[in-house]
Amino acid sequence: MIEITRPGKYSLMIENPVMIASGMMGFDPMVYRSLLKIEKLGAIVTSAVSLRPRGSARGPRLVNYRGGFLLHTGLPNAGVKRVIKKYSPIWVDSPVPILVHLIASDTNDVMYSAEALEGAAGVAGIELGLHDEATPAQVGQLIEAARKRCQLPLLVKLPLYHARYLAQAAEDAGADALVVASPPRGTERDAQSGRLVGGRVYGPWLKAQVLRAVGQLVPHAAIPVIACGGIHSADDARDYVDAGATAVQIDTLTWTHPSQVEIIARNLGGLELTRRMGALADEWEPGIGKTRLMSSYPPNLPEFPFGDDDTSTDP
Repeated sequence: MIEITRPGKYSLMIENPVMIASGMMGFDPMVYRSLLKIEKLGAIVTSAVSLRPRGSARGPRLVNYRGGFLLHTGLPNAGVKRVIKKYSPIWVDSPVPILVHLIASDTNDVMYSAEALEGAAGVAGIELGLHDEATPAQVGQLIEAARKRCQLPLLVKLPLYHARYLAQAAEDAGADALVVASPPRGTERDAQSGRLVGGRVYGPWLKAQVLRAVGQLVPHAAIPVIACGGIHSADDARDYVDAGATAVQIDTLTWTHPSQVEIIARNLGGLELTRRMGALADEWEPGIGKTRLMSSYPPNLPEFPFGDDDTSTDP
């Protein structure tokens, strides 16, 4: 078991260090069951919720660019009480802990939202998403508001380019863990409409910047640091662990190559069966978690084909 929050009565333990980042599986992660084994993950963070309903952003919401894509969604949701009513029964049956991502915009909204989540079945913790322009004083006020009526484990997701600036304030105010980081904002032209669109940018290039931020924060943090950004392989995830991250969150790879998410989870969770003969210490067979026992194949097959989930020899 891995403790991803500060020790205490309400600390949060997960079985695998690989989590799904906010927004990647919506509010119902079970719809991904046909694409990967949810139970092999460590935890799942839901899409963002707010006290009151929010509508979708107008105009283009996804813009591709070289090296990644830009998202502009507006963080639509039905409001925390309606979200709880609809999805709490699903979260209760989840094979892994569910954390709810809470938009940190207003102290009163945060307080009442956290209070609603405190009493919701199936909620293992809260991830508080800070806005990019938050000051250390505001961070302290938002965390204190969440703590007034809620004792759930509280993870605080820091904006990438202000992570070092806000980390200490979040820790001092009572955060149980730091998530580094929310992707930065950018602007790109939408090829369909010709409009310039602003939003959060994602892509493999993000990993180098987040990895640097994690390496800068870990030596000074007294609480766990969870890395998020640009993970597209097991090696990417291991780099974060080597930098001191307690766990990692995978974002857009969940959409583009969901089967790879399970491979990464198996890799970091120690569920692989073997390495190829003569492989280097850090060289793992892609998809090894789905291989069968050698004895189950005819001897004339040159190598292991990847089998169905039902024939997996993993735990």
